[in-house]
Amino acid sequence: MAKKRRDAAVVGIYEWPKRVDPSVSAMQIKAASIRRALEDAGLDWKDIDAIYDAGDGEGGGGLGLAAYLGVRPTVIDTTQVGGSSYEFQAAHALRDIAAGKADVAVLSYGSKAATQRIPIGTGGRGVGGNWQGNMEIPYGATLISNYAMVATRHMHQYGTTSEQLAEISVATRAHAMRNPEAVQAMADLQFVGVNEITVDDVLNSRMIADPLHLLECCMVSDGGGAAIIVSGDVAKKTKKKPVWILGSGEATSYRTNDGDITVSAGAQSAPIAFGEADVKPKDVDIAMIYDSFSITVAVCLEDLGFCKKGEVGDYVKGGVLRWDKKGAPALNTDGGGLSSNHPGMRGLFLLLESVRQLRGESTSQVPNAKLAVAHGNGGLLGATHTGGTVILAAD
Repeated sequence: MAKKRRDAAVVGIYEWPKRVDPSVSAMQIKAASIRRALEDAGLDWKDIDAIYDAGDGEGGGGLGLAAYLGVRPTVIDTTQVGGSSYEFQAAHALRDIAAGKADVAVLSYGSKAATQRIPIGTGGRGVGGNWQGNMEIPYGATLISNYAMVATRHMHQYGTTSEQLAEISVATRAHAMRNPEAVQAMADLQFVGVNEITVDDVLNSRMIADPLHLLECCMVSDGGGAAIIVSGDVAKKTKKKPVWILGSGEATSYRTNDGDITVSAGAQSAPIAFGEADVKPKDVDIAMIYDSFSITVAVCLEDLGFCKKGEVGDYVKGGVLRWDKKGAPALNTDGGGLSSNHPGMRGLFLLLESVRQLRGESTSQVPNAKLAVAHGNGGLLGATHTGGTVILAAD
């Protein structure tokens, strides 16, 4: 394992356990999660000197969050780039800590998407009175229809099949069934069948946006959590072994007349992250990849370098993405957005489960896991979107 960089580490984490929780606000989820993450690290409120926030939590982001918590950070970062916001923020925390601007950084998230009945994937995308949306939104395009278009193009271009894409849902559900919080989430959200699933189950679930079936779509849940990222000096004094951030990459992509919508921003962000970490995709034990839909994972597996473009269909066959298989990194071992939680922006949970795996604390623990990649996708795959890639290593 390369030991090129040890500037910043994740030392405290917490994930809100309930996926449907009308008893709290999004801001209460954030604040309570930060408190528990600090306890996990053995740190205190007074230690916080940097806040990274995506503007969630009933208007408490940025300046508001500092006031709500009663802390006085010297670094405030309000990067909001959709579901990959937390990978971007982890990258920024790494840079700020390495530059000596901060020692203890907080990333947090809180959402009440399920309780508030927010139609994240199938609802309308608002009015079309802006330069980005005025040629699409008035005609009824939903978020999921964009992903369905990418899936259709991938099938046309490379011969990918629905049976192959279904393997992604099957693997993540197998992991979810080992995670009590994910099992409770599916029960609370009234899933039809809280059990492991097969490829046929996925294909027989109702079509949402052709060719994507219900079991290829993320759930809509409440949820949140927090992560504490610290300098190397602070990491020497924390309660648990640090999980080091070795490298990061950030990118954005958008439609162009000559572009390929099956290529995501990850094709740009991943080589930067792997290069900075001085590791290769074949070295990775855990792949926490944003799974808003099965096609999101498929495209990102290719773009992160786990297989060549157009070959993901063969790559994922045979349950190879499960925690107890070999030949590929274990995928979304908490159950992912497909079967554990998706409150709207899932990037933070990719970091949390990566840390659990590298600490040896996952419910689908990969033996001797040493290296993880957390890759967030924000915005609309196939249109304007971002990719944030973070490489993490066990101490």
